[in-house]
Amino acid sequence: MKVVSAGLTDVGRKRNHNEDSFLIDDELQLYVVADGMGGHAGGGTASRIAVETIDKELRRAREGRDNPFVTTSNLQDALLPDALRTAVEKACLAIFTTAQEDPRLSGMGTTVISLVVRDNQAFFAHVGDSRAYLVRGPLIQQISEDHSLVNEQIKAGMITPEEAKHSRYKNIITRSVGFEEEVQVDVMGVVAEPGDVFLLCSDGLANMVEDRELHEAVQASANLGDVPKRLIDLANERGGDDNITVIVVQVSA
Repeated sequence: MKVVSAGLTDVGRKRNHNEDSFLIDDELQLYVVADGMGGHAGGGTASRIAVETIDKELRRAREGRDNPFVTTSNLQDALLPDALRTAVEKACLAIFTTAQEDPRLSGMGTTVISLVVRDNQAFFAHVGDSRAYLVRGPLIQQISEDHSLVNEQIKAGMITPEEAKHSRYKNIITRSVGFEEEVQVDVMGVVAEPGDVFLLCSDGLANMVEDRELHEAVQASANLGDVPKRLIDLANERGGDDNITVIVVQVSA
């Protein structure tokens, strides 16, 4: 599979600094969005450490004896999910350790949504409420599941998805990378088809733009590189309450 990607981040309309970080590594076909938290210094530091550590750890794994990037015939035999999980766990430890060494960074953490594409396989590692979507023809599907208080309330039947959009608790996440020494990382894999577009974003986009609008932006853009700015502009038109980060990755035969 060939891969084309584009990404962009924006401070939004309400914040005076950007705590999001993103990574596009087309050589590894690795893509990461991280939404930091913990104040002016802490959030940006945490998200930056996350993307740098994940990239470094996967490059190191590729040079090791058990190279996880070796192609396998099916998802179940792939080594990449474990490699991705380990890379996020290493990022968690790196952020936590840095915070212990500098009181100004105490309590910092970050979300992580990461994607690696290998031939016709796509693998994700996920912590927090940044999201991954798959756009395939007329359909859009959220691949990741938010680690958030409102999502727990939805699953428990306490509130509806519509009520969750307006909840005062919608920014409270139940898992983050680096706030504690260890974190549980969700990993997922899908078989990609030519024409698939994967969209990674921080909640600054997901909270302001409907899934169908994400789908429309991808489908309406003749050039994939136009999609991130189109979506960021839309989120800012709605108020731009948070930092906004978008990566789109399209696969083709």
